[in-house]
Amino acid sequence: MRPAWMSLSQKNAQILYLIFCLCHYTQAIIIQVQRNPITAPVQGSALFPVDITCSGTPAIRWMFNSVTGQQRIAAWTLGGSANVTQMYEGRVQAHANGSLTLSNLRLQDSGYYILTVTEVSGNSKDAGLALTVTEVLYEDIQFLAVFVIVLGTLSVILMLCMWLLNKLYRFLKAWRQRGCLPEHTETELQPL
Repeated sequence: MRPAWMSLSQKNAQILYLIFCLCHYTQAIIIQVQRNPITAPVQGSALFPVDITCSGTPAIRWMFNSVTGQQRIAAWTLGGSANVTQMYEGRVQAHANGSLTLSNLRLQDSGYYILTVTEVSGNSKDAGLALTVTEVLYEDIQFLAVFVIVLGTLSVILMLCMWLLNKLYRFLKAWRQRGCLPEHTETELQPL
């Protein structure tokens, strides 16, 4: 016996396909985001690129999810000015296409960023991007190199000072021995 869904007529199959297409295309919000995690250094900046397609003028909201909880970053209507929270003020740049740039990064900024796009009708869709903030290791290497150079220079100066002091000590010792020896001694050898 064939399942019931397989016994549908051709006309019923076309109706189901039409319903599927209508359901698929009535959700007018399409968000395209980068699937690879974003990596940026400390004190650098990170761009969260998005491409939003929808009918009407949507509302954009960016949130940050971390271990400590969820924080609101910014919200705006596409094409309008952004309302940035006080915590991110001066560090966030909202772009006209819905993308977001976060600057002056800290290690605590690593986490998951969620974009919510809401249409006037109330339909909404979410997309997420991961950010990893890395420490800049070459600063540590530069500090170590400068430290080694300073220590090397200091040791060369100390060795030069020790060598000069040794030369001065030998010179003074020889000068003192020349100046302290009497020219005649009381005991002279008698001829035989």
